[in-house]
Amino acid sequence: MSDRSSFDTNVITLTRFLLEEGRKAKGTGELTTLLNAMCTAIKAISSAVRKAGIANLYGIAGSTNVTGDQVKKLDVLSNDLVINMLKSSFTSCVLVTEEHDNVIIIEPDRRGKYVVCFDPLDGSSNIDCLASIGTIFAIYRKCTTDEPSEKDVLQPGRNIVAAGYALYGSATMVVLSTGQGVNCFMLDPAIGEFILVEQNLKIKKRGKIYSLNEGYAVYFDPAVTEYLQQKKFPKDGSAPYGARYVGSMVADVHRTLVYGGIFLYPANEKSPKGKLRLLYECNPMAFILEQAGGRATTGTMNVLDIQPESIHQRVPVVLGSPEDVQEYISIYQKHHKCETRPGP
Repeated sequence: MSDRSSFDTNVITLTRFLLEEGRKAKGTGELTTLLNAMCTAIKAISSAVRKAGIANLYGIAGSTNVTGDQVKKLDVLSNDLVINMLKSSFTSCVLVTEEHDNVIIIEPDRRGKYVVCFDPLDGSSNIDCLASIGTIFAIYRKCTTDEPSEKDVLQPGRNIVAAGYALYGSATMVVLSTGQGVNCFMLDPAIGEFILVEQNLKIKKRGKIYSLNEGYAVYFDPAVTEYLQQKKFPKDGSAPYGARYVGSMVADVHRTLVYGGIFLYPANEKSPKGKLRLLYECNPMAFILEQAGGRATTGTMNVLDIQPESIHQRVPVVLGSPEDVQEYISIYQKHHKCETRPGP
């Protein structure tokens, strides 16, 4: 009896959640189908990640991707899984992935109305040391009536219909927003379903953690150096911030979202335009953070207001708790007065 009574027979799965949200919105069901296809790919990637050693998926695949990173075997597998699941869902017409130089145009008989930008395996440099990695995606509506092309992809993040990420850590979690707040779903391997574990997640107004690669300190902009100095040696007598950095954007941003604080990957002398990619890293994360009550900035403007110029465009990004990000912006403005654009 105790076992029976402890088993929830009315759980909210991700599929059920999407169906209910779609019904409220009186939608066509196409976005629900797309998101379910993405989640199926995520389940398969999660399975591959868990048994990577057994399946001989570790190590270099023998090539580099468009941004110059070494491609892991898991990268290739993850990329193929997402592409094939999206194509077979009949919901998208153009895809952008970190692993391809150009956009992928879906065959005419398999097209839908959505555009999907994704990083199939973020943080892949951490694969061999078993640190957390993830998948990031953003979904837009096709913005032209012409034949699908690259221009359908070059939309500002404000146009995002839905965005999310999967974190392959101690458990597999999907964090998703369809523009109505942020919800977290954890994969229950016993039933193979994502279960709602956190609804309408909100980030703290201020945190106690900062996250960036301080190995680049010699190349930092003076504004970043001053900001970090204030976090390490606060003049008001408050406790200094703790430093946490994994090197996987999904892991670092997820911790920032859950605990509060700030994540920084600013421009520096070595990467004057930033390092992270706008369409499939910065925009989806900025969308989720704003939906959770946080902020995301380049220092001069809100990330979601950037008009993309190319599909693999890099931008500086600072995101997290609103008060922490505002503090960074104030210091940045002091050092770059003529560059700053107003936010909303």
